[in-house]
Amino acid sequence: MNALRRNVLKGAAGAGTVAVAVAAGLLKPNLAMAVAPRSAFDTKNLGEAMSGLGSAPADSKDITVKAPDIAENGAVVPVEVSSSIPGTTSIAIMAEKNTTPLVAQFDLMGGTEAFISTRIKMGSTALVRAVVTAGGKNYTAAKEVKVTIGGCGG
Repeated sequence: MNALRRNVLKGAAGAGTVAVAVAAGLLKPNLAMAVAPRSAFDTKNLGEAMSGLGSAPADSKDITVKAPDIAENGAVVPVEVSSSIPGTTSIAIMAEKNTTPLVAQFDLMGGTEAFISTRIKMGSTALVRAVVTAGGKNYTAAKEVKVTIGGCGG
């Protein structure tokens, strides 16, 4: 059988399955939407963004932030965040020197592995900070990423 035809059929079958799940109400697209208060995303400095997420976070060694030491293109900086804190319900990612520091916020369902992998935009060299919510408390960890050229600021 032709490999291209096989891939097209597999893709069509997968898309059809997702469409049926959405139509049946088993898969709800609104669950993937950002749920942090809109005001937290609109803030212009780190302090306001942190207060928009809730209580002041404590530093934690149970959070791992993986990002490149040097990002050659600030428009696509890969970031991975994992938390070994029991009962993690939310992970937020901030780029401290961006014009809007809160980059992303993910809510996790019970029993979900606390791991996020995404790409973010950074305007300049800054700390990439993860804020993890577990048990009603906030915890944080950070890693510095040096942006060489092409940051989101130009």
